[in-house]
Amino acid sequence: MDILFKNATIVTMNPDALILEGVDLGVSGGKIKLSPASGEKPKRVIDCTHKVIMPGLYNCHTHAGMTLFRGFANDRALEDWLFNHLIPAESKIQDKPNLVRTGTLLAMAEMLSSGTVAFSDMYCHMDFVAQAADEVGMLANICNGVIGFDDDFDYYKCNEYNQTMRALDGGYDKKDGRIKIEASIHGVYTSHPAVWAQVMEFANKHKLRMHVHLSETKTEHENCVKNHGMTPAQVFAKNGVFDVPCIAAHGVWVTEDDIEILRKKNVSIVHNPLSNLKLASGLAPVAKMLKIGVNVALGTDGVSSNNSHDLFEELKMASLLQKYITSDPTTLPASETVAMATVNGAKAQGRENESGTIKEGFDADLILLDFNNPRQTMCYDPILNLAYSTSGRDVEMTMVRGRVLYEKGEFITIDIEKVLHEAREAKKIF
Repeated sequence: MDILFKNATIVTMNPDALILEGVDLGVSGGKIKLSPASGEKPKRVIDCTHKVIMPGLYNCHTHAGMTLFRGFANDRALEDWLFNHLIPAESKIQDKPNLVRTGTLLAMAEMLSSGTVAFSDMYCHMDFVAQAADEVGMLANICNGVIGFDDDFDYYKCNEYNQTMRALDGGYDKKDGRIKIEASIHGVYTSHPAVWAQVMEFANKHKLRMHVHLSETKTEHENCVKNHGMTPAQVFAKNGVFDVPCIAAHGVWVTEDDIEILRKKNVSIVHNPLSNLKLASGLAPVAKMLKIGVNVALGTDGVSSNNSHDLFEELKMASLLQKYITSDPTTLPASETVAMATVNGAKAQGRENESGTIKEGFDADLILLDFNNPRQTMCYDPILNLAYSTSGRDVEMTMVRGRVLYEKGEFITIDIEKVLHEAREAKKIF
């Protein structure tokens, strides 16, 4: 046995035994052992008195390389921020993939130190992102959001296609399943049906999952109805975009009919409450989605519109916002919100049969939290504390498949001083 966690409080996210108190948990060969044999000598023993073990968190929508733009051109409407400020700045890194790698490494360090084990990334230079995630050891679903306005746009000649093929040719998705290469359409407002057809042809050929933005702003949603006579969800469904496993980020302005489409098509919505608030995009009807069986996960979005990768912040905000908009304090209880960040996130990434829950034989994608501090000492129910009291500062250890990637301020697989230096140098370009 590699590690034995002694006397732990375990939040399993398994409804049959949600919380286990004062038990031991073993990690062997990257897998969870809930009943470790007493005669098996572990290589390392960790006393977990006043500590909590839970599944690692899933950040199911982010633009990790945008960490380089944290605090850049803030306090603007999404369309102004995106088209007039961010895209012009991003044009300066289109031929500098190493900068995207630096931004991604910076993001991964932040995510690991706050308990995230997996992220779904939509950005550029995805071959470099895949390489970085592979080296660091995180779980990652990686895509390059296609943007194409011209009528003669040819997906098979664009950078997004070339970068996706390099990532596929790199074999990252063939190694051990930690890295998944995906297809992506940025959104209905940044491309048109002819582009979607090409991307879907490619996705079906390579059996790839899909990642899109969906009804993030009122302007996007209403313009789609004006231009296509249908909502973004209806347009994507009609054009086959939801015919493969799909993550749809935001869903702020979806209608009742849209929600039913998402349920029928098994689309996972990724709720990004802090980004939606910061950009004044609106509040997604998450409670309605969950009630009818839509899988809803959590994301941070890019940190230029958040400005944090700490998913525990999203946990609390997601729950409080639904209580507010429904005028019902029982809406979206703690257990459902924590599930959004764990079980639902694993499902959104296609990993629900191996991760997201603490079960015998599942991958040891775990985090250890220190509850011996002023924020956590009074704990009547660990689930409630996780939803309303916890922050990334409480994370003591993050492991993926039994490999410790972060522990007590130390990044095991990231040269953090080098990354910080490269990030500071990158700032000079913008």
